[in-house]
Amino acid sequence: MDVVCLGESMVTFLPSRPGPLADVPSFDRVIGGAESNVACALARAGHRARWVSRVGADGFGDHLVRTIAAQGVDVSAVQRDPARPTGIYFRTDGERATGADGADGADGADGDVGEPLSEVVYYRAGSAASAMSPATVDRAAVTGGRFLHLTGITAALSDGCLALTRALVEAADRPPVSFDVNYRVGLWHDRASEEGPRVLLDLARRSDLVFVGEDEAAAAWGVRGGPEAVREALPEPHTLVVKQGAAGATAFVTGDGAPVRVPAPRVEVVSPVGAGDAFAAGYLSGALRGLPVRERLRHGHLMAAAALVEPGDLGAPPSRAYADGLVALGAEAWERLRLGPGWTTSGPEERTPEVRSA
Repeated sequence: MDVVCLGESMVTFLPSRPGPLADVPSFDRVIGGAESNVACALARAGHRARWVSRVGADGFGDHLVRTIAAQGVDVSAVQRDPARPTGIYFRTDGERATGADGADGADGADGDVGEPLSEVVYYRAGSAASAMSPATVDRAAVTGGRFLHLTGITAALSDGCLALTRALVEAADRPPVSFDVNYRVGLWHDRASEEGPRVLLDLARRSDLVFVGEDEAAAAWGVRGGPEAVREALPEPHTLVVKQGAAGATAFVTGDGAPVRVPAPRVEVVSPVGAGDAFAAGYLSGALRGLPVRERLRHGHLMAAAALVEPGDLGAPPSRAYADGLVALGAEAWERLRLGPGWTTSGPEERTPEVRSA
């Protein structure tokens, strides 16, 4: 495997029309889950990805496994739990990672800053995935990749999930760990107020590649002052990627000197949910291909933009050739990019002169 992703995926219900959940008459069924989102995006970008999790022995579990497998993801290590259900949730557009107030109309291609707020109702307590622990997961299946991708969501699900996440991050024989902080205030509500931020900081410090939003760092750890302040708080990871919403993203790589900053293209946002996961997948795709850090960040922005123009968590990524052409643009041409619904399916003959001349 290129990347193994471990974490809960849920059946997601999207409203058939705008408005509060109390007024929505019907819902469309899709899937959602930070780690499976990353696995699906990587598989569709041509990489070998495995998703490791637990789902209930129910119809929703069947739907999750079939849908994720149809994206090209290896689901052979997904376990079925006959005693616990598959998690589900209902949402409107605009879910935020930190729960902090933000302005409407996100422009950024990582989906972290300036997103509209939304209603989100989870039914995941006691789910099959929350029963994951060091004793229930096949260790060989988890560690058999070039990267192991984890998020802070898994650590918050249960004591067993936290023990599993810690065991994987601390293992001497593990592959490099990619860790997306994914701070979700509501998931830590049953614990002491400071436990979640403390746990996430410890896991991030023990990981090799860390993704964190600038707003997340402020909400979880009180870190303000820009990407440099976040790096000062997290000097241990070999690579730290600080997502800055519409401003772009900044990567710090140990031993590489100055940080690398890449602005995000302007995006006509349909829904911001899943964009952060797509950004991580784009960056990982570039890392797997051995691309320079600047190109990894651009691929992250493009993958995020593919998610931002879709209503569900999973966007249709551009072809590798198309994405590589956009990544190769000069700085001015890159900053002039404007991406809206349907942009990922544009063929070479439909590209603008600006793109063809790259």
